[in-house]
Amino acid sequence: MRSTFSLLLLASVAAAVPAQAKDDPRRGVEAVNVPVVTRSDYVFDASAPDGRLSSFEQARLDAWLAGLGLDFGDRVYVSGDAASSARYDVAQVIGRYGMLVSSGAPVTAGTPAPGSVRVVVSRTRAAMHGCPNWSGVAYVNYGNQTMPNYGCAVNGNLAAMVADPNDLVSGRAGLPGSDGFAGAKAIALYRSWELTGVVEGQGRRPLDKSSTKSEEK
Repeated sequence: MRSTFSLLLLASVAAAVPAQAKDDPRRGVEAVNVPVVTRSDYVFDASAPDGRLSSFEQARLDAWLAGLGLDFGDRVYVSGDAASSARYDVAQVIGRYGMLVSSGAPVTAGTPAPGSVRVVVSRTRAAMHGCPNWSGVAYVNYGNQTMPNYGCAVNGNLAAMVADPNDLVSGRAGLPGSDGFAGAKAIALYRSWELTGVVEGQGRRPLDKSSTKSEEK
């Protein structure tokens, strides 16, 4: 009975080892270090007794947005009983920042007071935590795991360059697989950009190689 129990124990341990190694995410080709997307909602309540924002309230909203540092990637919503009528005034203010009012509104704590509207700025950021990670620069790796720093460079650049971090979470529904206009716009900007070393007032022209060689001598 005792020997049978020992054999069963060894068999269960042997069966558990491959399962544990298979579940190790570092044994695959996907990076363990991935961007972490966080969202913060900022609330501003403005008085709109007749469904419109006065010039004073618009100035208050503008000062709040300037202090918040409203920038590309943020989303602005309007909620409240007078949201439909006050939407135009809010759009006029955030239009100075090159922004548009988004449809709908996220759920926030409390409700706007009667005769007021709530402006919500939703800010999403993508960041890499724990990178760089050089904790395992040199160690015996019999399990064929990826290095602890694997993915920090590529995914860190992705988190820094992505225009809308929300795209890392759910993507955009209803858009085609590729946008040729967006790609052509980047190429056109690259081709039309003024070359370095061009003399001002003489247009685009290559540098004189002979003068460059004489200067080097």
